[in-house]
Amino acid sequence: MSRAVLKYVRVSPTKARLVAREVQGMNAELALAALEFMPNKAAGIISKVIASAVANGDYEPEEVIITDCRVDKAAVMKRWRPRARGTATRILKPTSHIYVEVAEAAAAEAPKKEKAPAKKASKKEAPAETAAKAAAKEAAEATEKKGDDLTKIKGIGKAYQQKLNDEGIHTYEDVANMTDEQIAMMEEKYSFKGDFRESVADAKNIVNGKEA
Repeated sequence: MSRAVLKYVRVSPTKARLVAREVQGMNAELALAALEFMPNKAAGIISKVIASAVANGDYEPEEVIITDCRVDKAAVMKRWRPRARGTATRILKPTSHIYVEVAEAAAAEAPKKEKAPAKKASKKEAPAETAAKAAAKEAAEATEKKGDDLTKIKGIGKAYQQKLNDEGIHTYEDVANMTDEQIAMMEEKYSFKGDFRESVADAKNIVNGKEA
């Protein structure tokens, strides 16, 4: 099994997914041949990612199948176009993350044969699994309740705290440990007023104060 990832591609995720669905589960060699004759811009891009995934595993295209071909939404670039009477209209230029995973045909078919007996066992263990899921849900809710008051961080109000919580960020440490990619995503997605890096720096100061 091998993977390849291409990030921030200048193509709409909606249009790219139409191509990704067509090659899902196909033999890599057949998929590359089919993509060659597709007029879509995304077809050429996905074709290169598939070829990269095959090369990463030292495979030949005819030896593997595409077990996963996923297109996720990335940042949206915003541009402006001048219009009449001194006005302007916004232009949205979406970008995408493309993930491709390939595996040898025999290895990909093996797990499917083993799923049949697993289903019989799961029927008997259904109550235990339900209880485990309920316990996990309660634990997740308890973790969310224990989150820090992010409004104490410079530049973050109640509305933006809720947006951070929606992204899985609940504590000062979560904010302090945000990567440059996450910061850029938050500023782009939620139109953060000001420099979000200042808020991250303030969160680090709060965390360091706690540790001291």
